[in-house]
Amino acid sequence: MWLRVRMSHPLDPLSADEITAAAAILRRERGVGAPPAPGGPELGWRFASIEMVEPSKEELAAFHDSGDTGGPPARRAEVVCLDRSANATYKGVVSLTDDRVEVFEHIPGVQANFTLDEFTECDQLLRSHPDVVAALRRRGITDIGLVFFDTWTYGDAVAPPEFSDRRIGWSDTWVKAAAGANPYARLVSGLHCVIDLNRMELLRVEDVGPFATGEASPPEVMGEYVPRHIPERIRRAGRREPLKPLHIVQPEGPSFTLDGNLVRWQNWSLRVGFNHREGMTLHTVRYRDGDRDRSVAHRLSFAEMVVPYRDPSPDHYRRTAFDIGEWGLGFMTTSLELGCDCLGEIRYLNAVLHNSKGEPYTITHAICIHEEDNAVLWKHVDHDIGAEVRRMRRLTLSFHVTVANYEYLVYWRLYQDGNIECEVRATGIMVTTPLPPGAPNPNGTLVDERTYAPFHQHFLVARLDMDVDGTDNTVFMSESYAEPIGPANPHGLSLVVRNLPLRSEAEARQDVSFATQRAWKVVNTNVVTGLGTHPAYKLVPSGAIPAMFEPGSCVLERAGVIGHTLWVTPNRREERWPAGEFVNQSVRDTGLTQWTAADRSIENTDVVLWYVFGIHHITRPEDWPVMPVDVVSFWLKPFGFFDRNPALDVVGSPPDACHTSTTSAHH
Repeated sequence: MWLRVRMSHPLDPLSADEITAAAAILRRERGVGAPPAPGGPELGWRFASIEMVEPSKEELAAFHDSGDTGGPPARRAEVVCLDRSANATYKGVVSLTDDRVEVFEHIPGVQANFTLDEFTECDQLLRSHPDVVAALRRRGITDIGLVFFDTWTYGDAVAPPEFSDRRIGWSDTWVKAAAGANPYARLVSGLHCVIDLNRMELLRVEDVGPFATGEASPPEVMGEYVPRHIPERIRRAGRREPLKPLHIVQPEGPSFTLDGNLVRWQNWSLRVGFNHREGMTLHTVRYRDGDRDRSVAHRLSFAEMVVPYRDPSPDHYRRTAFDIGEWGLGFMTTSLELGCDCLGEIRYLNAVLHNSKGEPYTITHAICIHEEDNAVLWKHVDHDIGAEVRRMRRLTLSFHVTVANYEYLVYWRLYQDGNIECEVRATGIMVTTPLPPGAPNPNGTLVDERTYAPFHQHFLVARLDMDVDGTDNTVFMSESYAEPIGPANPHGLSLVVRNLPLRSEAEARQDVSFATQRAWKVVNTNVVTGLGTHPAYKLVPSGAIPAMFEPGSCVLERAGVIGHTLWVTPNRREERWPAGEFVNQSVRDTGLTQWTAADRSIENTDVVLWYVFGIHHITRPEDWPVMPVDVVSFWLKPFGFFDRNPALDVVGSPPDACHTSTTSAHH
């Protein structure tokens, strides 16, 4: 186990000292974060986000062309903060190099992301408020220590209109079966609170439904997953033998190197970044091909995650999460030292974030980097030559986030043959809902006694800033067709591929097609390979799901990005968030649907691909009480980028590295 945290490159994330400095400069020059005057009406400020302003491609090129001796680009921080007393959101840019505020402006009519401090303060408010305590007592719940309040953000279309001029949240209420038991096992159905997040004021207690009136009693459920809380009868019925040890060892150390945030492995090189909103980001992804260092991608990340619950009931109609825009994957990242999350010879990177006072803190072991064996890379057996086989090794960079009840485990994998795989695993605990006796559950699956888990969807949006052999690329739609039977195709065998260049943003609004095996190639038409073609990387879609929303639905209005599988735009620094920068309490998106309305040219230019995939979660009893991982992924595969298999030079494994001696028993 080894850590490296030094800051030396323009793409390195902000350090703790830089976060502190950014907050101090804004406090000094604009009064942001200054404590309110004693007895005054002010409520003070919150820092919603502080992140590095990444240098442009031109600035990075100038830095590298100078041999890293011409001085790095200026270090700058972008800050979003809240004036709580005025319910006003401000956005600023601070020059850390020049120790000054460059920009500081009010952004009217928007709400910044929810902060972890607000989440904690909501819980403290609700568990001590007499109206909430009284509502719980009417339900027969008197031990407030067993109660858990889970506060969510609002979309404006479903927010109470009388509070539309406030920063508000709404809460679920849960009660544990015992101290230390699963907090998400037993929903107090119908009990929801509306909170003014600036004033930390309870605006409304909603206490409705058959469980509130006493017409129905909550069902008895077994929602426990921690061994000591699982009833003995269930543990005994499901007991299995423990596995024998499986040791992943690399006695000579790993085959990759980590220099600060620069990773090098098997011809690959890239830089690892991190911020509050996207979590881990990958930069300047390159592949060494002989004596050439070739660019593949400039920046790979997740730009949004939309999770609508497809249940119109009073408990769930408000439940649509924008986990990246409203919360931030970085803020939700958990330390990988808390469990057996990675296996083998591991290197870690820490992440530095901040609270709403602008004070930095460190997530230790936020990013895991390690190698994995992945069976066979290539093989052929010839009766004269014998067997030639190479085992596949892949490099995995991962981080894990916990967003309330759900976990998302994100893996970017580099392969020796030039492939890049992005995999997301969803696990954690489903939201469940009790039912009165005999009540139907058309929008969910029964998973326990009179308890259903509502259907929902997880839409993930990958932002892929590809630079295939250079900045200017063209995206082609690639489809397969069977030609009709005719004189040139008498047996109906002919299969052809058609590649259509996407020249405008309107043409690039694309949907997945299983019937034609549609995929998309990012092609550099300015470069000719040794085979006389153009180098490309192919986006191979998998896990793409349909939105299944009626036009005009509030979710589709707020997140038009989920209406198509692929979007392509010209690269613009200010265009980072596909549903808009400020999605908290939004009415409609200010992202891709707005940008692409101009129908700009995307041919032979610096392009960004926005790929939408995810999980259409038709819930199962087998997902309860804790969900086995659901896995979705997509691939970026070289297509004519190399003239032949780039993994021909992978060295074979010695036989003694592939097995251990065993004693065979014959009967």
